[in-house]
Amino acid sequence: MESHKPYIAMLFTQSVYAGMALFSKAAIAKGMNPYVFVVYRQAFASLALAPFAFFLERNKAAPLSYYLLFRIFLVSLCGITLSLNLYYFAINYTSATFAAATTNTIPAITFIMAAFLRMESINIKQLHGLAKVLGSVVGVSGALVFAFVKGPPINFMHWYTATEKPNTDSSMQGCSTREWIKGSLIMLSANTFWSLWLILQGPIIKQYQAKLRLTTLQCFFSCIQSCFVAIAVERQPSAWKLGWDVHLVSVAYCGVIVTGITYWLQVWVIEKRGPVFTAMFTPLALIITAIMSAFLWKENFYWGSIGGAILLVGGLYSVLWGKNKEDRKSETDKQRQETKEELVLECITHH
Repeated sequence: MESHKPYIAMLFTQSVYAGMALFSKAAIAKGMNPYVFVVYRQAFASLALAPFAFFLERNKAAPLSYYLLFRIFLVSLCGITLSLNLYYFAINYTSATFAAATTNTIPAITFIMAAFLRMESINIKQLHGLAKVLGSVVGVSGALVFAFVKGPPINFMHWYTATEKPNTDSSMQGCSTREWIKGSLIMLSANTFWSLWLILQGPIIKQYQAKLRLTTLQCFFSCIQSCFVAIAVERQPSAWKLGWDVHLVSVAYCGVIVTGITYWLQVWVIEKRGPVFTAMFTPLALIITAIMSAFLWKENFYWGSIGGAILLVGGLYSVLWGKNKEDRKSETDKQRQETKEELVLECITHH
């Protein structure tokens, strides 16, 4: 049972992420303002994480200068605030399935951005380098195919009788093709900002190693920033009202369960099995979301979307495989260098 715990944890984590896309889509489809949604989500996340950050990391020496605090504020703005606001704005014009699908492009987009910033090496002469480059291109291409190429529908679920005309996805009802394209491009830009946030985390964590406190601070800053955005866009006080409905359930779910519980689970799995093992389960969220969307909203599957999803997942695994091989090669080269230095030192000592 002990060896199966990481698998169970990742299955649960990806199910939670699928639920995030479904709940978010449901709340915004029911009329909740997407910018207000982000404010409440980040508020719930901050409140959920704050006690754990205080009690579990109170013994960690984590000095926080005004300069570092300002950097954390900017990173929160560039990554979390922009990414989440664009994500929830875009999901109003796309589907929960598409939102879950595009998360598979994040490793590829992150690699491309890191390569441009010279934080990631590119060596197409090596097989692992070629796999990373081709995987990035295929993954991003798959997202574009998923968004813009529908093709004939797959009616294997038989939602409709012979006399009924099949509907398009529930997300497309009331939305023109232009709005779908706009939503898809904005969703991809949201993932780009999230990739930028992932890249910017490295230098920040080196300076401020209390990871839970850092996450709480960023959620808090993002809540304040998003509040200003929501107030500027939404002037109706009624839009801020939360009742005992899907709106409250959605923001509480995304804030507490997604940001709180899954954060700990992923950190635990990464410590046990490594980041590549964790990332390999990402496509599960797409599969779960697609199945649940079909049952809940009777969304159609399309051959074009299936082809795009295959390209997405194939590109993801190509990038992960290349990165894993590169890390192993670097570790092997490092060990060989250390062994060589030890032998040289031993020879000098004997002489």
